[in-house]
Amino acid sequence: MCKSIRVAVLGTLLCALALEGNAQDISREELKSLDDQVQEIKSDVLGIASELNNLEERLLFPSNTEVSVFIAIAEGEKFRLDAVQLDIDDQLATHHIYSFKELEALQKGGVQRVYTGNVATGAHTINVRMMGKLTSGKDFEFEDRFSFDKGVEPEALGVKLAAPGGGSGIQFGEW
Repeated sequence: MCKSIRVAVLGTLLCALALEGNAQDISREELKSLDDQVQEIKSDVLGIASELNNLEERLLFPSNTEVSVFIAIAEGEKFRLDAVQLDIDDQLATHHIYSFKELEALQKGGVQRVYTGNVATGAHTINVRMMGKLTSGKDFEFEDRFSFDKGVEPEALGVKLAAPGGGSGIQFGEW
């Protein structure tokens, strides 16, 4: 009789273990399903955030008024650029002070978008002032004034900087 009780208890334990294994398999499948749902929701949220960012940019900078100004240093120039100031229609648009890394990137051919803003269509003036130090160690400040016509399309303007005197100073144009 003891033997049959042992067999019955052992059988019951084996059944309980088998049921527990199935429960773990179900919970693993459920967790995998939940993880897939979370990943899908994350993807949806990132997509919505991207769309909102695009809508915000279109709202803040409508294409018919958007103007972007890019700064570059002429090839081969070694002067140290400390700061650039832009005035559009005699109103301060931006002022930027350069770090060593930014200057190094510009000297290696990089381009920096220094300003994006809204300007009505029509004729405008832009005043560009650069401040820095020549290779001789002498401080300099140089500025030039340019005109541009803003059309209906977004406008991209380029400013190429060179050392005053020996170089061509400031060149301006549409990019």
